[in-house]
Amino acid sequence: MSSCNSSLAPFPVKPNRLLLSRAIEEAEGYTELGMLEHALRTLQRRGSLVHANGRACYLLGEALCELARYEEALPPLERSADLIPDDIHVLLALGWCYKRTGQLAKAIEALERAVHVDPSEAVLHYNLACYWSLARNRGLAIRYLSRALEIDANFRDMIADEPDFNPIRQDPAFIALASAIA
Repeated sequence: MSSCNSSLAPFPVKPNRLLLSRAIEEAEGYTELGMLEHALRTLQRRGSLVHANGRACYLLGEALCELARYEEALPPLERSADLIPDDIHVLLALGWCYKRTGQLAKAIEALERAVHVDPSEAVLHYNLACYWSLARNRGLAIRYLSRALEIDANFRDMIADEPDFNPIRQDPAFIALASAIA
């Protein structure tokens, strides 16, 4: 009996972890280059491996989101949020997609979670101000906008062109906040 079984497999079988790690690196590279369809295909080729990894799910959801495929982006982003619940980037992307699919309450909930994780991120406060404005909660919108501007006054430059603030644009407190000199 021969013990030469190695000749049956001329190429070593790569473990799933290595395959997924390479797919993540490849997808990140494609994303940086703006080649979102390539990033998407790279991750989709790994199928169920992607759904067991928070970073891979995030990249898949982010690519779909950037391609304006918001409904499709939600399941991988929700899975990513389950796997890495304290990642503000995941929660921000999730909020972004919820908003664009008409799920404003869920968008607010995702960003409230993100602010709880990292209250020093101005973009989280700014987006919450937008979402609360759309929800017609003037007080919370102004509170979050004020906090965003305290953290980073550069957000003031975006206020005039932000349609999410239209519901509260005529409010005296909003006008005062938006026109204050930093």
